Amino acid sequence: MPERVTITKGTCFAFFAYDVGLSINLTDAEQRTITGTERGRLRHKTRAPQYFEYRPAPLRLVQEGSVFDVSRYQASPTVEAMVYDFGAVTVIYRFPLDGPFDRLLELSESLYENDRLLAESRIRVEQLVQALRPAIERPSIAEEVEDYIIFSIESYTPAERPPPWTSNETHLAHILRAERTPLSEQEVADAVSCRISFGQEDAAVIDWHSAVLFGKEMDDVRAVLEFANVELLEMRMLDEQLDRALDEGYEALSRKPRLLSLPGSHGKDTMHIAQLQVDSALLFERVTNTLKLLGDQYLARVYRLVSQRFHLEAWDASILRKLQTLESIYGKMSDRAGTRRMEVLEWIIIMLIALSIAVSLL
Repeated sequence: MPERVTITKGTCFAFFAYDVGLSINLTDAEQRTITGTERGRLRHKTRAPQYFEYRPAPLRLVQEGSVFDVSRYQASPTVEAMVYDFGAVTVIYRFPLDGPFDRLLELSESLYENDRLLAESRIRVEQLVQALRPAIERPSIAEEVEDYIIFSIESYTPAERPPPWTSNETHLAHILRAERTPLSEQEVADAVSCRISFGQEDAAVIDWHSAVLFGKEMDDVRAVLEFANVELLEMRMLDEQLDRALDEGYEALSRKPRLLSLPGSHGKDTMHIAQLQVDSALLFERVTNTLKLLGDQYLARVYRLVSQRFHLEAWDASILRKLQTLESIYGKMSDRAGTRRMEVLEWIIIMLIALSIAVSLL
């Protein structure tokens, strides 16, 4: 870098999000935990209405962890877990930062799909699910995991302008992408394109693998990024769930009815598709309506940026389209079942008429 920037105070946050069930009763979960708990809150930089928060607020758990090294940095002895009502859990590791800024590239590379943290976080989630099982509806830990890295730098030297987020965008792009290979100008421009600042002394540079935050009291921005990472996981899970539901719906719809099938023989397929449709719609509404940021323009802009980087709008459009297709399949199956019932009733009436004629003749 043109001037060697040294971090004097900072923290690296490693997030690992898991899907553990259909929903979680947070009140029941809070009563069942024995570690320190509190409800998550957003700290607004701007003057914002207090009712724009989490709905409902997630449950924050603080647990004791083991001290280990990643690259040249040592993990904090405490580990956090955020429990969301829509069936998601995020495990958070902290790494205190200090020293040369360019050292962050080595840490970013080490944290990229880190096998040790992936295994350790899954063990913690399994233990947490075992403790909270009565509070979880349909408990099941999915194989998918969504990880994200946030480098939060509170102070650095030298503090004179130009700030690090403008003095060398190339080095910042390497950190964001965890990539040592020389990057093209287009790749660098794309990596640092999602940048936002509230004041002159802070900035947030957001990318798909990680984000770098400069400034003090950036907890609100970090909370929005953390939630967006969980939302991305749930969108992926919901998309896969709808794919399976559509396959089952197509199979049930293409199945030829038996000649002597009873009127209610297709009710199981119809009810199964209806249950999948309702579960998917409820999960989609829970995830998309949990975080309310309409009253805080700055955090709303942060959320729009991270949504752009994570392609959340594309995921939303895909899920809504599949929900509509599933509804169409359910409608066709219901119509077919109704037609089948009418045909059976017509045959019963014909048989009764024929029987009455036969009895009168005999």
